[in-house]
Parts: sequence; structure tokens; C-alpha cells
Amino acid sequence: MNAPLDLARRTSVHVPATPASVLWGRLPSARDEPVQIVGSGSLVSLDTISHEGALPDQGGDPAAFFRRHGIDDILPDLVECAAALPRDAAADGPHFVTGPVAVTGARPGDLLRVDIVSLRRRCDYGVVSDRHHKDVFAAEPGTRPFAASQDLAYAVVHVDAAGDREFARMDGFPAVELRPFLGIIGVAPAGNERLHSGPPGNFGGNLDLAYLVEGSTLFLPVQVEGALFYVGDPHFVQGNGELASTALEAPLTVTVRLTVLPGAADRHPDAPVALAGDNVVVCGLDRDLGRAVRLATANTLTLLEKCGRAPQQSLLWLSMAGEVEVTQVVDGVLGAHVVCPAEAFEPVIADWAAADVDSLPDPSHT
Repeated sequence: MNAPLDLARRTSVHVPATPASVLWGRLPSARDEPVQIVGSGSLVSLDTISHEGALPDQGGDPAAFFRRHGIDDILPDLVECAAALPRDAAADGPHFVTGPVAVTGARPGDLLRVDIVSLRRRCDYGVVSDRHHKDVFAAEPGTRPFAASQDLAYAVVHVDAAGDREFARMDGFPAVELRPFLGIIGVAPAGNERLHSGPPGNFGGNLDLAYLVEGSTLFLPVQVEGALFYVGDPHFVQGNGELASTALEAPLTVTVRLTVLPGAADRHPDAPVALAGDNVVVCGLDRDLGRAVRLATANTLTLLEKCGRAPQQSLLWLSMAGEVEVTQVVDGVLGAHVVCPAEAFEPVIADWAAADVDSLPDPSHT
């Protein structure tokens, strides 16, 4: 990757969702050419599209699918990508993935700091689905408290507003306030293989971490030269666990600031870590949920040790102050995370510091 020599340290670029900038069902790898190259500290806006309405069991024609549900404002980029992009329905994941974006100077051993500046809805409807029953009961179907069927196995959900708050409304149930976030957010894994878009890893990917809302920050260990950042699987809202097969799947435009923290991976667990409000959120990922909980705890202890705290004493403190939550149980590799007060991590957080998001220009004016 050859970046222009006059590339500004802070730029602002927009990546639309097109067949040239999107993969379907696979994550970018080290062999993929970036769709944009930016300097550390740059603002990047990326359009994302949801796979719902485009999958073969839905007819493979998103315009026809949504019109059957009385919806005419269908995103043209979804229609274009669904028609143009290759996907092996038996081998590939369902997700559209936008990117990758290379950040000059990023290399293994660094962290990529991802400040989520804004998340904007691209439509006023979404889909929540359990069509294939790949849900919380899938690993042990005998525990399912109802007979599996395709009837009512998905719902097209509309959004409305009450003042400055937005809600998803599903017939017969209380409204759910929107908390948009990206299910897939990550850097390219090491190696030249494009991995399946479903299982997450230490590179991020399909984390389905609902804390990654506007104003949060995600730290990812860089795996390949340039980091090769990407996003996908946009959601309007999800409960921890993602108990059905999906969250409320719907397209978003995200604006992020991408900052390289040189050499910072040695002060960080080999796992995604987020700053969300006054909390640090540390991930653990494994095909066994109990092991995912143990890994999330071990990763939190590693981070506390980097702050000069003894692991045994840290575990005692976590038993009082840490909250273990289930991230998701439907992606093959399951997720758990530990949430605890950020003030305990101040020495490391100071090392991660970069310019405040509030000091950046409004992305709508760049």
C-alpha cells in the first residue's frame, strides 16, 4: 500500500456502499486493497447496508421483499450490491461489510483507536429475525419452549419518534428505544484468507457489542499493515445476548475517527476493549460461553495489571465492582464482556489518550 506523500494527518473521507467497496459474507484480509487510505486522526464516514431482504430465503430481491411489506423507500445501494456481489450461500456469512480503510503507519504491535463520532439511520424500518432458529436454543433444541416454525419467525419493524427519542414498535409489545450501533467493526485478521463474517475474534469483527453507540471508543490490536478497518451488520437496537438470530437489522452511516497508538498493544489484552461513558468494557470470545466469561475476566485482570494492580487483589475488586454480561450467543464464537468503572484503568487510559471527539469538526460540515 503506497499512501500519497502529501496525505494530511487529519482528513475526512466518505466511503459509500458499492460493489467496489463492499464484501458479502467475508471479512477483508491482508491481501485486500484498501478502498481509502487515510492518516492517523482522520474522520471517515462509511455507509452500511443490512443483509435483511437480500438473502436467498427472502427471495434474493430486496426491493420485492420490502414492497411485499408496504415499503417503497428502498436503498438503491442495497439493491445494487445484492445483485452484483458474489456470495456462496452455503459457505459465506450473511453480512455486507464495507471497507477496508487503511490507516497509514498502523502495524502489528499498535492499537487502532476507533472513536464513534456519529451513527445515523438511513431508513425508518428494519427486520428482526429468527427464520432459521439459530438462536439461544439452537445448541440444545430440546430446551426450546415452543415448536419451531417459520410462522412469525421474522418481523419488519417501523421506527417513530417521540420528541428527541426514537422507538421501534412491534405489534402487541411495548416500544423499544433505539440505540444504534454496528454489529461488525474490526480490523483485518492476520493472513490472506477472507474469514467468514459470522464469528468474531481478537480483531473485532462480528462482536455484536451493544455498548458501541455514538460517543463510545473501541480499541483493537492491529493485525496487519495499515490495520484495514471495516464495518457492517448495522443495528438500530439490540439487547445483550441477541437471543434471537438477529438484532433489529437496519442500515446506518457511521462516522469514526481512526487513530494509531504506536506500540500500545503491549499494554493491552489481546482482545477488543471499549470505553463507554464512565465504563471500560472488556471482551472475551470463545465457542463455550463459560470460557468466554473466563477470558473476559482474565483480559480485565491483564488490563488492571498493566495499571500496576496485583491480579489477586484485582479479582477481589472485580467481584464487587465488575458486571459480567453476555454479549451474544448466536455467532458460533460466543461473547461475554466485563463492565467496570473506567477510573480503575486511568494509567492505561492516559496512554490511549488522543484528541477529544468534541474538538473535532462536525462531520456533516466536512
